[in-house]
Amino acid sequence: MKIVFAGTPEFAAVALRRLLAAGFEVPLVLTQPDRPAGRGMKLQASAVKQCAQEHGIAVSQPRSLRLDGKYPDDAAAAREALLASGADVMVVAAYGLILPQWVLDWPRLGCLNIHASLLPRWRGAAPIHRAIEAGDATTGVTIMQMDIGLDTGDMLLRESLPITAADTTSTLHDRLAELGGRLIVEALEIAACGDLVATKQPEEGVTYAHKIEKAESAIDWSEPATTIARRVRAFDPFPGASTTFGGETIKVWAAEPTAPLDAPSVEGAKPAQAGQVVDISEQGIGVACGDTSVLRLTTLQRAGGKRLPCADFLRGFALQVGDILGSDHQSA
Repeated sequence: MKIVFAGTPEFAAVALRRLLAAGFEVPLVLTQPDRPAGRGMKLQASAVKQCAQEHGIAVSQPRSLRLDGKYPDDAAAAREALLASGADVMVVAAYGLILPQWVLDWPRLGCLNIHASLLPRWRGAAPIHRAIEAGDATTGVTIMQMDIGLDTGDMLLRESLPITAADTTSTLHDRLAELGGRLIVEALEIAACGDLVATKQPEEGVTYAHKIEKAESAIDWSEPATTIARRVRAFDPFPGASTTFGGETIKVWAAEPTAPLDAPSVEGAKPAQAGQVVDISEQGIGVACGDTSVLRLTTLQRAGGKRLPCADFLRGFALQVGDILGSDHQSA
């Protein structure tokens, strides 16, 4: 069975490597154009392109696949390469381009997508982030027969895994990538035997995982500590949860809810307000949140610095009980 693979980041590269290790023939890879990255902002090839080049696979990097769109020459060249590949199926994983109908109709077995959620929950661009942010206990991978809708196609294989209390998007991503690689190999082996069964997605339980925006990183201290803690985990590694103090932005990379304040106050002063530091120790910085809860910040980072455990962070950052995070002033 010949496969054209379309994908861009490491999540997709894991699947490509699994397909190659399983012996599938991949004559062509589609991936996003090289992008500026790193401190020097030099053009960098995607993880999928790097994998393809390591295995001597032809690579196409169209800016669009729409023949009537903004880059018709790119789309026409990609179409020629796809038709010349003689592939039976296209496997898609975090590619980043919308597939027009002509692409969906082209391969004999259609286009199969590796989606990092248990569809129909968390259709869309950021299913891993949103599952953690929402406090889901489980997630998984769905192998889907793609159609023109946004993650609306029939389900072919589906397997769940738990989300632990310690999972970040980074750690959960890696486990889902491995699961996705294994499931797509299984799906294609079953398809080769003609035994792959498609099941329509249920109409109930549909949610959308909207793209993560940088603006979401700012911590709203009026929210409960449990909500903020989930967002800290969901936004690791991108965009990172952040707060401000004294005109400086501070990234919060690890935090844990603690027991609610019995009487939210600071050393007998007026009731603590959201964002107010109520406790400082080497184990963490306690910050008052909504519903009288407290969030202990345990790993932090200053702009241009490294992620540091609280004790190390405090050696280079002056903070005291009563200070208010999320504002540019200290408490009186």
